Amino acid sequence: MPDTTVTDIAHAVRQVAYPLVGATSDYEPLMDLVGDARLVLLGEATHGTHEFYEQRAEITKRLIQEKGFAAVAVEADFPDGYRVNRFVQSSSGDLAPEEALEGLRQFPGWMWRNTDVVNFVGWLRQYNDTLSSGGSKVGFYGLDLYSMYTSIGEVLKYLDRVDPEAAQRARDRYACFEYFEGDSQEYGYIASLDAEESCRDETVNQLLELQQQTAKYFQRDSQTAANEFFYAEQNARLVKNAEEYYRSMFQGRVDSWNVRDRHMAETLEQLMAHLGRQGMSNKIVVWEHNSHIGDARATDMGQIGEWNVGQLVRERHGKEAVLVGFTTYTGTVTAASNWGEPSQVKQVQPALPDSYEALFHSTELPCFLLNLRSNNQAVAALRQKRLERAIGVIYRPTAERQSHYFYACLPDQFDAIIHIDETQAVEPLDRGSPQETGEAPETFPSAL
Repeated sequence: MPDTTVTDIAHAVRQVAYPLVGATSDYEPLMDLVGDARLVLLGEATHGTHEFYEQRAEITKRLIQEKGFAAVAVEADFPDGYRVNRFVQSSSGDLAPEEALEGLRQFPGWMWRNTDVVNFVGWLRQYNDTLSSGGSKVGFYGLDLYSMYTSIGEVLKYLDRVDPEAAQRARDRYACFEYFEGDSQEYGYIASLDAEESCRDETVNQLLELQQQTAKYFQRDSQTAANEFFYAEQNARLVKNAEEYYRSMFQGRVDSWNVRDRHMAETLEQLMAHLGRQGMSNKIVVWEHNSHIGDARATDMGQIGEWNVGQLVRERHGKEAVLVGFTTYTGTVTAASNWGEPSQVKQVQPALPDSYEALFHSTELPCFLLNLRSNNQAVAALRQKRLERAIGVIYRPTAERQSHYFYACLPDQFDAIIHIDETQAVEPLDRGSPQETGEAPETFPSAL
């Protein structure tokens, strides 16, 4: 489509876009696109937009009910996600979704402690409760790695129960971190300057020992033992990868970004394998920011050597993975101005003229779905690289171009895109809560 104007491209997009009007049949084309895929990655253009959470929840409900998806994996720390998992599977003492989400108060708490997530977690609990006694319950899991010290505690708690002698060996290894008094960022800074201060070998050896005892720990009983071991093993793996992350954080953005996204992709693979071993469906829905689930090779990220979950998943699973991005033109967003500050409702500036968002705004469709795997003029025209906006937990409207835009080729980045022209801020459960110290905040230091 050479020498086409924005108006021409917008017209072509309008002809093939599927308007979303709030009907139950809205996402039929997306269900067709998913087909028998085992992984559906649902993005978001911000970490604080109500419609992105709401629509991901509605799509996920259909994937669970119609396609047999067995788990939701999100951009949250593994121990905190697993507390929610226990709640939705009726195996915890938490009495309500708000209580199950208690571990996610740390900045930026609104990412997961918001009314949309509460509603979805409540629905997931009710859905599981309606299943027959032998039915496989749908799970909820975190993929991220910021909880290094919390995960150390969970490994020790598990070993204290099943193997006290192994627990003492683990304490001896993890004692390496005690000097830093729970401050993972301080550990990373010191370890990056002095390799002798690194606890790398101890974390690797602890994970290896735990894995070598798999058969022994599984003798206790059946599925409960398998689930408990999986939880402990993933926490030990998280400690190993988080140790590397915090060291790399002070060596450059590319290194730390790659360690983090490799960990999330690795955790996703381990979760699929675990569900498969239990005789369950290993189809999983992933909720993360566009910058994590869109293929990095199609963006500026790939040009500087960064990879992400979407790229790693595509390389491994090909067409069995469906990547869905979300965009918006304007509205409001819940975000902070600086790290650790309380969230605010901020006005989202109209998208820059050379962006995909501005192009989609020109279609005059308030909300639509576009299949980017289709072979048509609209998708061909969208292959010309354009700006794309990414708002994380920090939003600085006065620095839009520098802080929140990058170049991308949308049809190579995603399999489908959902554009909602005007969006509203997500509603946090907690307002004005100060940042807690110790573990690094979610998304630090990239804000995405």
